[in-house]
Amino acid sequence: MARRGGSGGGAGARKRSDRKAENRTERGAGRAGRRTEPLAEPVDGSLAELVPDRERPHAWTLTLDGAPQSHVDLDDPTFLSFEYQRRIGHIADLVAPPGQPLHVVHLGGGAFTLARYIAATRPRSTQQVIEVDAALVELVRRELPLDPQARIRVRATDARAGLGKLQDGWADLVIADVFSGARTPAHLTSTEFLAEVRRVLKPGGSYVANLADGPPLTHLRGQIATAATVFPELALAADPTVWRGRRFGNAVLLASDLPLKVAELTRRVATDPHPGRVEHGRALADFTGGAAAVNDADARPSPAPPPSAFG
Repeated sequence: MARRGGSGGGAGARKRSDRKAENRTERGAGRAGRRTEPLAEPVDGSLAELVPDRERPHAWTLTLDGAPQSHVDLDDPTFLSFEYQRRIGHIADLVAPPGQPLHVVHLGGGAFTLARYIAATRPRSTQQVIEVDAALVELVRRELPLDPQARIRVRATDARAGLGKLQDGWADLVIADVFSGARTPAHLTSTEFLAEVRRVLKPGGSYVANLADGPPLTHLRGQIATAATVFPELALAADPTVWRGRRFGNAVLLASDLPLKVAELTRRVATDPHPGRVEHGRALADFTGGAAAVNDADARPSPAPPPSAFG
């Protein structure tokens, strides 16, 4: 689930090389880039639709069964339309000095929005996208082609299974944005799953997860408690109305084994076109309210969004 609106990413998003400028036409020349009407196509167990952005000539929103999943601007991959993706973009900007290449794992592919963003803001990064829906991968590759010079490898397999095949200490950043029928699968919510994430991360690496929940925020509190058993440093960014349990929405969880750049992340999230709030430390522990960590044996999918969530 995602909320639209706003501008592009962080400081790294504003820089362009001459080569990227010359390649904009090529990136925007995919089949969808030439269409003016929505394109619908069945994928694995759902209906995918690419909806043109009327304000940006080569930009598209990907929906699955009507739920917004990704927004991509083929002319400008640094433009992040969904607020949760901008928050993840801020984190990607802060995990290393500007422009430094990263090793990144994306659990869940969508339209590869964040992989495109990192490729544009951190050239020479090496990225692996793990997306279980092979038909969706084929559709996105065909209609919204990746920059051929980007070092992005896409594997069509289950997120946890694909993670298990990666070597220890490979990644600087692991981004989890996995939804099946607008719900995060149960096997991606447990301490055992997060132990695999930490195995794949380098020392000091960061884990970022897009979580979705609504009142009474039981799932969100449980996910914070679960992450706290694996990572000593946590922060959570969300819209104030989500924090207060007034509506269903997205929250972005950041975890690491080293101190986080909370002050700068807080500033960026607070100045977003849709301002959010970041909590960490004691305030985040108090919000968690003694929730129990989730293990494989008792894991459940995230709650289904209400029909009004996408209206």
